[in-house]
Amino acid sequence: PLKSSHRHSPYKAPSPFTKTTTTITMAEIRKPTLVESILLGGASCVFTVNFTHPIELVKTRMQVSGAGLGEVVGTTLKSEGVGSFWKGIVWAWGREGSYASIKLGAYAPVRDALGASGKDAHFGMKFLAGALTGGVGSIIGNPFDVLKTLAQANKGKAVPLGTLVSNMYADQGIAGFYRGVEANVMRACVLNATKMGCYDISKGYIVEATGWERKDMRTVFTSATLAGFFMTLTVSPFDRIRTSLMNQPTDAKLYNGFVDCAAKTIKNDGVLSLWRGFIPIWARFAPTATIQLLTIETLYGACGLKSI
Repeated sequence: PLKSSHRHSPYKAPSPFTKTTTTITMAEIRKPTLVESILLGGASCVFTVNFTHPIELVKTRMQVSGAGLGEVVGTTLKSEGVGSFWKGIVWAWGREGSYASIKLGAYAPVRDALGASGKDAHFGMKFLAGALTGGVGSIIGNPFDVLKTLAQANKGKAVPLGTLVSNMYADQGIAGFYRGVEANVMRACVLNATKMGCYDISKGYIVEATGWERKDMRTVFTSATLAGFFMTLTVSPFDRIRTSLMNQPTDAKLYNGFVDCAAKTIKNDGVLSLWRGFIPIWARFAPTATIQLLTIETLYGACGLKSI
């Protein structure tokens, strides 16, 4: 028989990690719908608040009392016990399930609707998407914010949920649940614009600098940490005023809105008092942003959805 002049190499089955398979897999990943994203955002936020609520309580008491970090922690621990650091956690769950689910979960769909999902999209559009979702979420979640603040600031025996709600309604009606809403909306717009905008933009720079993928946990962690720092710088004054407005007694009105509260705060305590509680705010924002974003990105991946 004639011998072929060609040498035939043995047949090799295609690797499961070939470019074709990767392309198909990427094609199967879709963007989440608005409802899907809000639900996953809510789950991420409710999960996270269980770990960060004690920091929020300390921050609130520092802002209300003017005491230092060590004094607040020591006094609370001595007079009320460890469990008191979770005072108001039920209202916090309600807040995270309403306000936070929208500000975090709705960001990507709203950003995409504004045409700001591309890496070359103007950063202002990303900040606008964050401000819109934060503002809408804060209006919905304001009642939970008010009740949570009152519960956290209360240094006596914990007030039953029904009593707190009925006292507020009896003294101020429905309007009482929306005290401080102006400050809360402004705070939420600034907070979420900074948080989601900086997070989104940071991911782009980190991917370019390191070669990591956008959904890589290292990219998510680093971007979230940076976002947490910038959030603290921009949000602290709004957070201080919001706390003062929401912590007014249920049967009294100490301030006539955001501007009046800001003016009286600066007059009585100075401009720098607007950043009172900066360390616990940062200590809360950094891990909050990191855990929330790590969790939602993980849930997106588990559900076969595109990351932020």
